[in-house]
Parts: sequence; structure tokens; C-alpha cells
Amino acid sequence: MIKKFKVGHEDKIAIKDFDPDETLDYKSPDDAREDFKNLNLKMIDLQELLYAEKKRSLLIIFQAMDAGGKDGTIKHVMRGLNPQSCTVYSFKAPTDEEKAHDFLWRVHKQVPAHGMIGIFNRSHYEEVLITRVHQWIDDDTAKHRFKRINEFEELLSENNVTILKFFLHISKDEQRKRLQERLDDKEKHWKFDPADIKERALWHDYQKAYEDVFNHCSTKHAPWYIIPSNKKWFRNLAVAKIIVQRMEELDMKYPKPTYDIHAIKEIPE
Repeated sequence: MIKKFKVGHEDKIAIKDFDPDETLDYKSPDDAREDFKNLNLKMIDLQELLYAEKKRSLLIIFQAMDAGGKDGTIKHVMRGLNPQSCTVYSFKAPTDEEKAHDFLWRVHKQVPAHGMIGIFNRSHYEEVLITRVHQWIDDDTAKHRFKRINEFEELLSENNVTILKFFLHISKDEQRKRLQERLDDKEKHWKFDPADIKERALWHDYQKAYEDVFNHCSTKHAPWYIIPSNKKWFRNLAVAKIIVQRMEELDMKYPKPTYDIHAIKEIPE
């Protein structure tokens, strides 16, 4: 599954070649239910190991078009994780203080410490997505930022931060369906923003901007994964599978005690 959805660092891809309806060999939510449950249990164990070892951290980045499922993925895939060693940060429009610094300043502050899992709901990539689509920056500035982002992520990798970047890929028709559901269901009104309609009109510009991100910023140490997300159940399964497999590859170990455990026979009453 990792190879299927991973953007190779030497590849040049087109988003149109990725099917948002893909579910591999899984035919229905029932087919995936047991596998997803087992992956979730494994992730809980691996999180404890990461926290105990405290030699590295995991940074998970989610990007998507509006209604792409970032919140839902975080809610379902990270279910059961210990909040003591897991943080979620949502990047909104930069504050005046943040705008007074370089574009990566506010991001670096939120990078997870060793032993922690950090989740970004949107990320520093907004600085080469919405800013570019709305022409707040030009192409030369975007290319400069691609380079700085790659250098930043390489620095994190050298500091034992494992980076996983997920683009939750939905079709334009699926986005329309989900936005309509937010209008039709009063319990989802809070999730709807009229600005989403204006952004939807820029769909093709965003697709091109994302394509450039993947082609410039999917690196060996920080690859992008384009996850088919029209089917929410498969999206969750694919993301969980990749996270677990990547964490298992870290070959983490519980730390050895710093005391002589054999000298302590029993706990006194």
C-alpha cells in the first residue's frame, strides 16, 4: 500500500492519474473493518513504544481540498491514542506576530518533541498553495519556498523526526456532495463556510498547485502519499496502514532500566 500511493522523490506525477475511488482489493467497509481494528491496536502499542524510547518523534501532515476529510481522518485513525503524547495543531490564517517572522517560524514551534506524535491539520504547505492560487506570491517565490521547505524537513529528519505527508484526494463531485450535506443537515451547519464555495471555483488552480507541491517536495526523507479518499472507510484504512508500517520500520526498543532491577526483590507494603 505504501508503494501504491507514495510519490517517489524522482517521479513527476499528475493528479489525474490517481483515482480517488480506488479501494484496492477491498470491496466494502465490512472487508476493511477487521484490518482497520488491528492496525489501530498496533498503533496504540507503537505510540507507547515511541513515548518510552524518546529518541525520535513522528510528524503526520494532512492536506486536502475543502471537505477532503482531514478532521474525520484524525478522529478515526488516531482513535485510542494516548493524548499525553499526541498533539494536533490546525494552521489557520497567520497572526500579525506570525507574519512578522519568516513563513516557517510558526511551524517549527509546533514540531513534536522526541517521544511525541504531532499531527498537522493543514501545514506550512499552505504557504505554497492558497498563497499561490490567490496570487499573493509569484512563481519565483513559490519555487524559493519549495527549496526552503525541503531544507526544513531535511533538518527535522536529521533530528530523528519521521515525517509522513498525506494528501486526501477526493473528486470535485465528491466535494460538492459533502458540501451539500453540510448545508442540508442542521447538525453540520457549523462545518460550512460560505468561503468554501469561492474556493471551489478555483478547483483546477488548486489541483495544479498541489501537483507542483508533490513534484517539488516529495523527498526521500519526507515523501508525499496521495490517498484515495472518496470512500472514507478506505481512506482511514490506507492512512493507518502507512503510519503503522512506517513506525514498525523505525525498529524502536524499550529503554533499559537505569537501576539494578535484580537488587529490588519486591515492593514493600
